[in-house]
Amino acid sequence: MMLAAFKNPDSVLPNSLAFSFTIFGYALGVYLLFSPSVLVNVAGVLLTAQSLIVSAYLLHEFSHWSIFKTPDTNRRWGILMSWINGSCYSTFEEIRSKHMHHHVDRADVLSFNVQHLMRHMPVAESNLIKALEWAYIPALEILMHFLVIILPFVRPEWHYKRPRLLVILLVRVPLFALMAWVSLRAWLLYLLAYGIMLTALRFADAFQHTYDVFLDSELAQASGKISDGKLRDRAYEQANTYSNLTSISHPWLNLLFLNFPYHNAHHEKPIVPWFQLPQLHHELFGDSTNLPVIPMAKLLKAYHRHRVKRLQSDDYGVLTNDSADAFIGAAGVSFLTAL
Repeated sequence: MMLAAFKNPDSVLPNSLAFSFTIFGYALGVYLLFSPSVLVNVAGVLLTAQSLIVSAYLLHEFSHWSIFKTPDTNRRWGILMSWINGSCYSTFEEIRSKHMHHHVDRADVLSFNVQHLMRHMPVAESNLIKALEWAYIPALEILMHFLVIILPFVRPEWHYKRPRLLVILLVRVPLFALMAWVSLRAWLLYLLAYGIMLTALRFADAFQHTYDVFLDSELAQASGKISDGKLRDRAYEQANTYSNLTSISHPWLNLLFLNFPYHNAHHEKPIVPWFQLPQLHHELFGDSTNLPVIPMAKLLKAYHRHRVKRLQSDDYGVLTNDSADAFIGAAGVSFLTAL
């Protein structure tokens, strides 16, 4: 019955392996966090973080209806992944809607601009976030995740979300409290694994697009149509999208991000499943190492150099075939936070 639900018979094995790694890897990784052995703890942190990363990208796949035949089956599995990676405070429909705007509008559509938020928040809070980000703690991403929970209790137009959020909190908060009570060390290690997941996702997200950012309110006033004079066609989409490959010489390493770094291929044909993206990428770009293809190793310096600046910058910076050092990148565009 389960096999018949897949879109393509060829997808059964790769998807089954991805599902198994995510679910059983997450369970085993968390279990290893409770071990008294430091080496076992290290393995547990890495396994937990990697399973969280894969769960996030599987959620992305389910939002495209790219794995199962029916939307409802994709939705159920997407909800499961959201409970694993902690994005369940938004509904699957909200996550999917936000991501579809990203593809259809060829823009990053948000409820508020995080750069503007950083510039207008009280100085003490802003400086705290900058200090944490300077120390490589993903404070802005953590804030975004908390805002998903907090804003429905603050904004009257989102009050309808409160009953669902309260139920989720009544389930998840006691579980995390129990974990901390049993082993504070395991709880802190889990936070470390989650922080690694957030850092990995934001590193990938930061350098995949130079799209303009628009607010939901702006789209609503314009009846859903962006009218700033730009022609956001397929050529614009590809020109403002980058394939930040984990490795060009060792393609299997891109599986660490479930092939999400083949991002131009994904935007060329969004319905193509993750395991077919390397082939599509090769058809589009061959073995080229020129833009829009850029290895992640070239982006490490830019990620380090601009880790505070990108929090408030409306400018993506400059990217060339020779250097990515001046590529500032984006912040606050995660598909896990439907704001």
